[in-house]
Amino acid sequence: MIVKEIADGIYFMGAMHWDRRIFDELISLPDGTSYNAYLIKDEKVALIDTVDPSKEDELLKELEKMDIERIDYIISHHTEQDHSGGIPAVMEKYKEARVIASKLGKELLKEHLLIPENKIKDVDDGEALSLGKRNLQFISAPWVHWPETMLSYLKEDKILFTCDLFGSHLATSRIYADENPRIYEAAKRYYAEIMMPFRKKIRKHLDRIRNMEIKMIAPSHGPIYRKPETILNAYEEWISDEVKKEVVVAYVSMHGSVEKMVKHFIKALEKNDMSYKLFNLPVTDIGELAMTLVDASTLVLATPTVLGGMHPLALYAFYLANALNPKTKFVSLIISYGWGGKAVEQAKSLFKLKAEIIEPVIAKGHPKQEDYEALNRLAEEIAKKHNEAGIT
Repeated sequence: MIVKEIADGIYFMGAMHWDRRIFDELISLPDGTSYNAYLIKDEKVALIDTVDPSKEDELLKELEKMDIERIDYIISHHTEQDHSGGIPAVMEKYKEARVIASKLGKELLKEHLLIPENKIKDVDDGEALSLGKRNLQFISAPWVHWPETMLSYLKEDKILFTCDLFGSHLATSRIYADENPRIYEAAKRYYAEIMMPFRKKIRKHLDRIRNMEIKMIAPSHGPIYRKPETILNAYEEWISDEVKKEVVVAYVSMHGSVEKMVKHFIKALEKNDMSYKLFNLPVTDIGELAMTLVDASTLVLATPTVLGGMHPLALYAFYLANALNPKTKFVSLIISYGWGGKAVEQAKSLFKLKAEIIEPVIAKGHPKQEDYEALNRLAEEIAKKHNEAGIT
């Protein structure tokens, strides 16, 4: 665990999980992750969030090294166990500690961690907690990314503790964002995989945060921002409705037909002055695909049929796009089938994106001249749609 004083009497306590490679059995972690707790020593002692249960022993040992004899408050911003999982162990050691959470957070802590109700104090939006010389103000921030989430603002030091918001899955000994050249990519990946479905909710919270005087943003994953405008400006871009003139082409090919069609299609995009990113789904890092969807204008999914429907990997990519709900403006399909199938009908029945569907290209067996001509028309139509929408 890395412990560092980031302001007078305020300590970063980051448990680095260097070798963790998957999160929620879903999200890949190429750079590991960190679980950041923060300790505030005043007349009252407050611990802001804890750590994943796998790292709770490290947290307790560091608190002991710091000669922390009591903790008055444990601030639980978010009930997910990578932040709250260490609360029971801390409470066992510091029996006088009381947990502070949102009203819904209180209920979830009781359900998820079996914390007794009389040990949890719920707080309202805007409510303040005096620590002595310092005051913590609580800010309700539902759906960032659970419904019970809140943030904390340390008024006197102008530090905003944001839990998952503005986080990044990045294990590093350099605890400040401006010391990490790859922070933008890590933060964008984190936003894409976790926060993007809630971008309209985040937009409202950002409007509120922008009106605050903030000297430091301290998330519970990844480095701290000593220059808050860095991450605030990045989020303003990501949550906006603006898209880039870029086509995401995600494909899977079993016997080569789809691959031939995709290769022809990307050449047609080039002829129409369209930039693109290509993802071969069997070997794709889904996090990379999610990052590209943050601001791409168009998604084209290419798939063979399997048992009458889309290939499972294409179906998963389609489900992922629906779940992430990017600001993509246009969507189309390239499909190869053998003797029949309803891949298009399946896709349309599952389609939830607020995007325009451009007529798909469907080929039977090996692509023929008319199929290549249809792919040319699809590329031309995408370019036309981009121009009409003023996408540059």
